Amino acid sequence: MLLSAWLFLSPMIVGADMDRTFNRIATFPVYLNTDINDETVAEIVDASRDGKTLVYTDSQTGKLGFVDIENPADPKPLGAIAVGGEPTSVAVVRNYALVGVNTSPSFIAPSGHLHVVDINTQSIVATHTLAGQPDSVAISPDGRYAAVVIENERDEDFGNGEPPQAPPGLLQIVDLVGSPNNWTIRNVNLDGFAFLFPDDAEPEYVDINRNNIAVVTLQENNHIVLVDLATGNVINHFSAGLVDLTQIDASEEDPALISLTDVLFDIPREPDGVTWISNNLFVTADEGDLFGGSRGCTAFNMQGNVVFTSDNDLEHEAVRIGHYPDSRSENKGNEPESADFSVYGGERFLFIASERSSVVFVYKVNGRNNRLKLVQTLPAGVGPEGIKAIPKRNLFVAGSENDSRADGIRGSITIYRLSHRESVYPTIVSANRADGAPIPWAALSGLAIDPANQERVYTIHDSYFQQSRIYAMDIGQRPAVITGEIVLKDAANNTVDLDAEGIAVSASGDGSFWLTSEGAGSADDPSDPPSTANILVHAKADGTILESISLPADVDAKQRRFGFEGVAAVTEAGREILYIAFQRAWVGDPDPNNVDDGGKVRIGRYDTVTRNWTFAYYPLDVRQSPNGGWVGLSEITSLGNTEFAVIERDNQANTDARIKLVYKFSVNGVTFKPEGDSFDTLNKTLVRDLLPALEATGGLALEKVEGLTVTSDGALLFVTDNDGVDDSSGETQLIRIEKVFQ
Repeated sequence: MLLSAWLFLSPMIVGADMDRTFNRIATFPVYLNTDINDETVAEIVDASRDGKTLVYTDSQTGKLGFVDIENPADPKPLGAIAVGGEPTSVAVVRNYALVGVNTSPSFIAPSGHLHVVDINTQSIVATHTLAGQPDSVAISPDGRYAAVVIENERDEDFGNGEPPQAPPGLLQIVDLVGSPNNWTIRNVNLDGFAFLFPDDAEPEYVDINRNNIAVVTLQENNHIVLVDLATGNVINHFSAGLVDLTQIDASEEDPALISLTDVLFDIPREPDGVTWISNNLFVTADEGDLFGGSRGCTAFNMQGNVVFTSDNDLEHEAVRIGHYPDSRSENKGNEPESADFSVYGGERFLFIASERSSVVFVYKVNGRNNRLKLVQTLPAGVGPEGIKAIPKRNLFVAGSENDSRADGIRGSITIYRLSHRESVYPTIVSANRADGAPIPWAALSGLAIDPANQERVYTIHDSYFQQSRIYAMDIGQRPAVITGEIVLKDAANNTVDLDAEGIAVSASGDGSFWLTSEGAGSADDPSDPPSTANILVHAKADGTILESISLPADVDAKQRRFGFEGVAAVTEAGREILYIAFQRAWVGDPDPNNVDDGGKVRIGRYDTVTRNWTFAYYPLDVRQSPNGGWVGLSEITSLGNTEFAVIERDNQANTDARIKLVYKFSVNGVTFKPEGDSFDTLNKTLVRDLLPALEATGGLALEKVEGLTVTSDGALLFVTDNDGVDDSSGETQLIRIEKVFQ
């Protein structure tokens, strides 16, 4: 099997900087340290001195977890230990993991402790009482000090949710002298410095440079404090400042619409994570909280001067690669959460984790002037927060703090390796519009190759976004590039909102398109009756809709919400015929819930001349996932000579996924019949299991394998649907497998 994923060479990310790149080599679902049915997360992650053991905090189970990465491409579970509360942060010094644990009974009575855990024995060797609720732990590069942020977070449901809310937070310095039981703690008062809520310091994150200067972000105060750890003195402090943002999306339309046309002025940065990139420069991840969030990152010097700001770059990069979370537009966009920096064999890298876009942005830090250049964007599970560079092994890891087995999301640790291999993610990027902003896209469903140009593929988005459109994509480049968009409009030139699931280029040769729009609601579900019907749409090359074709009324009356998924256009006896794949059985069709029978779904046939609908049955595989779920069709494409290929998949992801298959069938000798007759059943032949291709990306298997097309030389291309980055990692995989159809 020849397998390749489209490679990433974005217009922003090219040139000599790509001599070495990071690529994902493995993803470890952290439930392997507990139980598959548990809700488990990896919030903050660090590594042992030799870089072969990861330690992470799991706030959901109240445990500290361990992972063996001696072979980083094949991580192994090492178990987890209870820490007597909610672990909020972990940092490694020598053979110990220092774990900040929140034991607060209430917001007004915060409490916590610092466990010292022997990594080798996974035993707690010392415990120190802290002054309140810990939120961040950092170790000085020389191993002399630990700094613990005591946030004493506010009650967001009290009053208007704003500070001041006593007690205030502070910084605690741990002197790591002697055995862990003999370590001592000093307090640093952070009140009175910030201009905003000066009597209620809200410290969030801390990092320490080689001169043992700690930088502390006060997120809600929009302030930054520098502390000399040797003396415990505050040596400088300053506001994190305000930013102006242009060409961003600050509105949350429903249905969604990414419009990079908004402007915001005087937005507080409200930084969260912070990391030193030199002894005089540090970078903040400007997540925002109460009033702001710059949706980017900022480099400051110790005098408080801004020496770099990312402006709208991170927002645009998230849009360009299909990871932009439109449901957060009115809030803080991609929400940069945390930051880390390290030197890999002379190359300096800065990492910024985006909580809502579920990626890690990678910058190169170049030259004496420490110029920052965005060079990569890495997929990182769902909701990455804890990130850790392991330069001695050319590794980087990211922990994700979201987990829901029912939704196909698992808390995980993603492992990347720096090497001379080309970057393989993202697999799709978009070109710029005339205004310089990228073409927005996500939630891709169908695929159709242009018969006149084998390097052009057309794709569509589903109902997650309004203003339905067709994207033209150049697959001759790596990654594939969305080069244009065709907005669908009715005869009155109004945009339309379809649940477009399938697309085919018309077999007539006139450049028009056929699309399927899936209906909503089910005839046999009183709580969710049909609200929209399944329709077949014929659109001109410019997107103007020529006609919308409905099913016969007696078929429409049997609708279930799993309807039209794919469409294929062919010529039979001199006229254009369309074949439509239904996703699951409709009312009266063979029962798909019978565990001994996968059930049957319809393949519809529409004659564009006679305008008649007829049907045959396609037999589904029996569901195999240990998590249950269902099996259905996601796509259909013509192979020529009366043959068709379909995607048959379950609705499971990650380690629960079992069925992501391509089958083919022939309609030769099969009679398609009108509603009311007994339908023939097609015979199917397995062509390819797509799970190995999904797993070869180094990530957990994605659920929605949605689009499929085949090139003239027999290569198979398929694409996954990222659900508009809503309860999803945002990851889209466009994968090409050569010589599948000979």
